[in-house]
Amino acid sequence: MATYEKTGIVDEKMIVEILKKEGCFNIFKWRDSAGTRYAEHSHPYDEVRWVLSGTLEITESGKTIRLEPGDKLCSEAGVAHTAFVPEDVVYICGSKKG
Repeated sequence: MATYEKTGIVDEKMIVEILKKEGCFNIFKWRDSAGTRYAEHSHPYDEVRWVLSGTLEITESGKTIRLEPGDKLCSEAGVAHTAFVPEDVVYICGSKKG
């Protein structure tokens, strides 16, 4: 099950440092344009999405979570989800062994 946190943090360097301290690897910045959709998929590791700007919607187990600047979502490995971008978004991604 995904865990959602409204951190209020949008400083990229700070986010990267926090994710490293939490044991994340493969940390990178990603951008998607408004209207982008990702079909249902899953990841082999726990995945973190931390929004810097814009909006990202993740649907998992029938529940949609709307992520806005400063919001952090951690999804468990192997859990199927979809994503939709209602407006241009920039976010930090990271992987973590559960």
